[in-house]
Amino acid sequence: MGLGLQAMGIEWGTYVLVGSIFLLLLTGLPLAFVTGLVALIFTVGWFGPNAVPLVISRVYGFITEYSLVAVPMFVFMASLLDRSGIAKDLFNGMRVLAGRMPGGVALQTLFVGFFLATMSGIIGGEIVLLGILALPQMLRLGYDRNLSIGIVCASGSLGTMIPPSIVLIIYGLMASVSIADLFTAAFTPGTILALMYASYVLGRCLLNPELAPRMPVVSPEERKHQRIEAIKSVVMPAAIAFMVLGTIYAGVASVTEAASMGVLGVLLATAIRRELSPKLIHEACMQTITTCGMIIWIGIGAATLVGVYNLMGGNRFVSATILGIDAPPVVIIMTMQLILIMLGMFLDWIGIAMLTLPIFVPIVAQLGYSPIWFGVLFCVNMQVSFLSPPFGPAAFYLKGVAPPGISLKHIFQSLLPFILMQLIVLALILFVPDVVMWPLNP
Repeated sequence: MGLGLQAMGIEWGTYVLVGSIFLLLLTGLPLAFVTGLVALIFTVGWFGPNAVPLVISRVYGFITEYSLVAVPMFVFMASLLDRSGIAKDLFNGMRVLAGRMPGGVALQTLFVGFFLATMSGIIGGEIVLLGILALPQMLRLGYDRNLSIGIVCASGSLGTMIPPSIVLIIYGLMASVSIADLFTAAFTPGTILALMYASYVLGRCLLNPELAPRMPVVSPEERKHQRIEAIKSVVMPAAIAFMVLGTIYAGVASVTEAASMGVLGVLLATAIRRELSPKLIHEACMQTITTCGMIIWIGIGAATLVGVYNLMGGNRFVSATILGIDAPPVVIIMTMQLILIMLGMFLDWIGIAMLTLPIFVPIVAQLGYSPIWFGVLFCVNMQVSFLSPPFGPAAFYLKGVAPPGISLKHIFQSLLPFILMQLIVLALILFVPDVVMWPLNP
């Protein structure tokens, strides 16, 4: 028997469970420990000690999921890219190809962010990399500070949506849907978002050229030499992106196999560039272990919490409550999006996914919507969370490498137009599902 918690009923049990999580988070405890502790207390308090093995079985099912193998592969690939000169050369090459276009360096930063997203799908490393490479250069050339900061954070966050996104992989795992289909569905809205960023930068620079001074003129001979070098710098990243996405879309490899192909491609590229060394491998492995450890621990804690909550009857309670709302299905989906946006202001995307998706996805299916469509909605929502104050991770990643004098207040102010564009894409997908589903419809 339990310790009496069952007497409060599922409704009050839900309030106490959610309240306990937020209360413990205020103490500074990591989310993984908070969810695990609350799950243990409710397991013993609601059902008694004999129920612990039932919850542990949820953890075993999570950590033995084959799709998770792709996560360390993509993290390792991103770690290698961060430490090699591939991304730096790509950035320098795109600067030449952008030429004297209005806002050329900002647009080049966006393109490089998009390109890096197609290779790794890891967010933090891309923002740090662009913050080191692009931000000082734009500020030195006289670019508007807010425009420079905004495009660096927004471009670096595209990995949330652009395949091979780790967010899409985790969603596919939680929702039991095809990750390859998620990749196919997410590419169009991800591209639309990137084009909106580009249109915003180009439009502002055309209206006010002082926001982005043009690059100095060079001689035709020097320009020709620079273009040849620029094309060379793009070849390797393009080949790596093709090895990852091309093999998936062509049906040659699964997501996990394509992740391994990507790692092989980066290793070969670093070897050709004579950058491969034991130190590079060691540092990349350590970063991979740290990142994946964090993901797994949060996943274990959340899987345990969701497991005990479902045993309590929480999933039936939440489903009945939401489906009982006297409103059209689209209003229910909008309510879910609002909940995700609010959670995204305070929690990490991994915790949000683990805590909400096991409850939300079955409701989405009952409402007659495609879980793949909802997965893309979820990814756009998590993209908003990366930029949203007060705890937007993108701002803190950039603050760690930003030049002196740039505060978090400056960064969050700079991100507001880009958050608005993300919300516009979220609304577009919500009201025009074909934007997502057209590649999958026969």
